[in-house]
Amino acid sequence: MPEQTVIEAVRDTMRAEMRRDETVILLGEDIGNRGGVFLATDGFIEEFGADRVIDTPLAESLICGLALGAAVNGMRPLAEIQFADFVWPAINQIVGEAARVRYGTNGLKTAPLTIRVPYGGGVRGGLYHSQSVEVLFAHTPGLTVVAPATPYDAKGLLASAIRSDDPVIVLEHKRTYRLVKGEVPAGDYTVPIGRAEIKRPGSDMTIVTYGLMLHYALQAAEAASEQGFDVEVLDLRTLRPLDSDAIAESVSRTGKVLIVQEDTPAVSISSEVAAIIGERCFFDLDAPITRLTPPEIPPMPFSPLQEAAFMPSPEKILAAITKLAEL
Repeated sequence: MPEQTVIEAVRDTMRAEMRRDETVILLGEDIGNRGGVFLATDGFIEEFGADRVIDTPLAESLICGLALGAAVNGMRPLAEIQFADFVWPAINQIVGEAARVRYGTNGLKTAPLTIRVPYGGGVRGGLYHSQSVEVLFAHTPGLTVVAPATPYDAKGLLASAIRSDDPVIVLEHKRTYRLVKGEVPAGDYTVPIGRAEIKRPGSDMTIVTYGLMLHYALQAAEAASEQGFDVEVLDLRTLRPLDSDAIAESVSRTGKVLIVQEDTPAVSISSEVAAIIGERCFFDLDAPITRLTPPEIPPMPFSPLQEAAFMPSPEKILAAITKLAEL
């Protein structure tokens, strides 16, 4: 299979879906002639034209409002929020409106709307270009939230999102765009929404994680193997709905769990995962549920030293693995 970066997989998937389905349109800031700030839509306006690759004003509420209107009227819009930190003006359109279309119309209308959201730190983006925004969307009934961490999953989950009849938030970690490479089938395929995947099997403990932290967890698990610890790594891939069965099966089998996330800890994805484990795996646990997260402060420091102190790292994960293994 050919090897791609995450951003290449995203780009090729959007192009393939637009060729496959003429109702797929793109909306976003600088996505036309510039090709997007991350070049995700490089060359699209030349192939598909300005009617399908729509350069919008710098107004996220407008982007998502137009996309929602198009979605309920027979189109499959794919909206891009340039940085996750800019999504807040569009919250009413997404959380207050798009999430409620199917329920509010008793199933008469759907909102086949996909919103791509580059998020996360480790890129020296500072306070307003590094936020993790997954919790608000994952909390909202009516929204689906996916967070692919590999090129294979980026292609398969994005294709599933575009073809879904309900609104899907696709979280793409900026640091993985060109850092992470992997094999991607050339043909058409999808990754099922709502299915976690074991990226590394193990027997001594489970790490539950997603996004950039998957790669850090895999590095730490490999290092831990040299110390004699056999660590399983479970990639959530979808944050709403969570794959409760996969979480429970893995943790019940290994008996110990470390939940790793880049987001701050309070009322977070890790909180929900911990609740699932507490409810379903309590009598299988050999140690307390453990979490590794940044401190409870507004993310993200700009200073390299402070950013490194804020972010989880392979070294911090390895230290947490060692501590948990000794319990």
